[in-house]
Formats: sequence, structure tokens, C-alpha cells
Amino acid sequence: MAEALVRRMIPEDVERVAAIEAEAFPRPWTADDFRHELTENKVARYLVIEEAGEVVGFAGVHVIIDQGHVTNIAVSGAHQGKGYGRLVTAALMQYAANLGATYLTLEVRASNHAAQALYTSLGFIKVSVRKRYYEDNGEDAWLMACDQMPTADPDFEEPETVRE
Repeated sequence: MAEALVRRMIPEDVERVAAIEAEAFPRPWTADDFRHELTENKVARYLVIEEAGEVVGFAGVHVIIDQGHVTNIAVSGAHQGKGYGRLVTAALMQYAANLGATYLTLEVRASNHAAQALYTSLGFIKVSVRKRYYEDNGEDAWLMACDQMPTADPDFEEPETVRE
């Protein structure tokens, strides 16, 4: 794996993230969708992965109390096969744990065997099938969940951290 950096997504990353999203998904979120996530959605958190200063992938999660729901994960086609999907997903799991999530859920296409294998290797299990979940072709989604979360970093803090 080349030298990679995982960090929190910032507004300057939105256009590149939207381009990766458009490359990866048949019904992609727009740059405006990602801007909304970053600026308006208080439960949303996104990470990007950089190689040589270029954003090459990203992952997002919504955390509400102790539940995290993975919104999307993608790595640009030119950078697939380098372990970046695993790296950013594992980092997202740690981030969600730091925010208080005790488990994560996600949907994955029934035909996306590579993603299913990645998620299974990280502790996710298939919980159920959501019939005709994907609007573009009516494909089923696997609902997967993981309660094998990393240990939360007791010193974790971010600008949104609330102290009582």
C-alpha cells in the first residue's frame, strides 16, 4: 500500500468526493448532498483517504446515540486493490466507536461480493435482505450489522464535543 492518510472530510474535499461517488454508484449523491451532510447534518461524519495529497476515497456514517449507520464508502477505480477500502472502513469504525456507537449497520448490494467480503472480514454479519432496495435496478440489499467495535479512544475530542 502506498503512503495513505485518513482524515476528516472538509468542505474543500466535496467536489472530489462527489466525483468518486459518481464513479462508484449508479445513483450518486451530488456535491450539494455532501455539502449538506458536512454543514447541516449534526449526526453525519465523513472521512477521506488521501494518497500523495489527492483524495482517493471516503466513508461516511450517521451516529445517533449508540447506533452508527454507514452511509457510503467508495474508493476511486484507479486506487482500488490497494487496501484503501479496508483502511477507510476500519478508520470509520474507530471514529464511530469514539463517538459512542456500540454497533454499526449498512446496506450493500446483493451482487457486491467484494464489499460483502470486506465487511464480513471486519466483523459485520448479514442480518436480513431488503427486497428491491436499489431504485436504479430493483436489486436487493443485504442489511449487515457489526457489534464488534474497536475500543473507543478515551481522549477523543473534536470541535463538536460537548462537555457537561
